[in-house]
Amino acid sequence: MKCAIMQPTYLPWLGYFELMMSCDCFVFFDDVQFVKKSWQQRNRIKSTAGELLLTVPVLKKGERDQKINEVRINNRENWRHKHLASIENNYRKAPFIDAYLDGIRDIYRRGYEKLIDLDVALIDFFCEAIGIKTPRRFSSELQASGDRNLRIVEICRRVEAKTLYDAAGAADILDPEVFVAAGVELVFQDYRHPVYHQLHGPFLPYLSVLDLLLNEGEKSGEIILSGRT
Repeated sequence: MKCAIMQPTYLPWLGYFELMMSCDCFVFFDDVQFVKKSWQQRNRIKSTAGELLLTVPVLKKGERDQKINEVRINNRENWRHKHLASIENNYRKAPFIDAYLDGIRDIYRRGYEKLIDLDVALIDFFCEAIGIKTPRRFSSELQASGDRNLRIVEICRRVEAKTLYDAAGAADILDPEVFVAAGVELVFQDYRHPVYHQLHGPFLPYLSVLDLLLNEGEKSGEIILSGRT
């Protein structure tokens, strides 16, 4: 049993979904501290001028102490219209825009109050479109405690995972000795970003999976997995 544990992020990149596709269980790490101006609330798409950063505004009250699942969207700003217009305008000539645009519009028009609900709704949409059926859970439901390492070990135990598959950057944060002592194998992602068809000039890596889906459609899952090493 292999699991991945990741914070829910906005319009995630391809590697996020490779983690999910390579595991038996995926856990949204939703009860840890929210990091402002992180991928939890922003990501990149491709525009006619290059990379375009889309950021979901959040309410600042108590931001230093907020957990991810507590963060509220600042819907006083007209961000939903701006994000949707950016997607529609920059991908209007994408081969698969007609197949997915109605579903994307529906999510942006729902008026979510919490950031996590928006992030997870988009992730669920991408999973369905790509064909990812990995079961998804929330760390808040598992009620693990302790420092970061011990909490992650406890989450692995509660989902009966013997292997944790984590992003490459986690190698600088996690303590391997804690996992060895708990009998949990640590495997870190080694992902080589695949090249695929894009609009608007030379290829740009590390964009949202939205860019891949609108350009490659049903081939998206195969392309994501091609980045495995």
